[in-house]
Amino acid sequence: MSSSPVQVIAVTGGKGGVGKSNVALNLGIALCEKGRRTVLLDADLGLANIDILLGISSNKTLENVLDGECDLQDVMVQGPLGLKIVPASSGAKHMVNLSSQQHAGLIHAFSELANQMDVLIVDTAAGIADDVISFVRASNEVLVVVTDEPTSITDAYALIKLLNRDYGMYRFRVVANMVKTQQDGRNLFAKLTKVTDRFLDVALQYVGCVPFDESVKKAVQRQKAVLEAYPRSKASVAIRALAQKADAWPLPTSSKGHLEFFAEQLVQYNVG
Repeated sequence: MSSSPVQVIAVTGGKGGVGKSNVALNLGIALCEKGRRTVLLDADLGLANIDILLGISSNKTLENVLDGECDLQDVMVQGPLGLKIVPASSGAKHMVNLSSQQHAGLIHAFSELANQMDVLIVDTAAGIADDVISFVRASNEVLVVVTDEPTSITDAYALIKLLNRDYGMYRFRVVANMVKTQQDGRNLFAKLTKVTDRFLDVALQYVGCVPFDESVKKAVQRQKAVLEAYPRSKASVAIRALAQKADAWPLPTSSKGHLEFFAEQLVQYNVG
């Protein structure tokens, strides 16, 4: 087992369409730029999209790992600037109802890679389904992506409420995405905290905003990450600032930061 803690960051948001996958992908690339060995796990088991965002494909997915057909190393595909990606298997919710052999295989797969990465970013699916909750609970840091829409704020609140009420989670980091100005980002965070402060016992930390930027749309159309296609765009600058903060988040001092823990917790939550 590895003796070095791995920072495991879940990027989530409740609502779909808030740019969560773009934030996860570009945050991963920005951390690679800083010299961090970073792996992005596409945890949207029903509608995998990281591979589509980048125009890449893999013949193998986590499903093949769980079936014992290959190692996690075999599944990884190379992304921009050194980012490694573990693609999901669209339409196969294989993280639920795993056999005991698959449980062991999953833990072993992540344990084998523990010395090969510094950060694991988990791009969850939208919503508050069981698999989303499992991935979030197994992670060390939770980054909630919100946009300035009532539905986004409502869904982010619902996710935070569920994690707090049912699972005792109380610390969440928030990024405001696709906002017009930095002040709009702070105002959006204030809207969310106004509700959480009133009804929940949670600690939300605002970690910044990513401005609305046509470069992001252009990058998606080109099937490239905005940091790669438009490295000096407003969105890219903002993502790098976010990565600077994420890089300073405290590393776990216990096994909670190990990939073994991540896999064990994932298994535990899915069978519990």
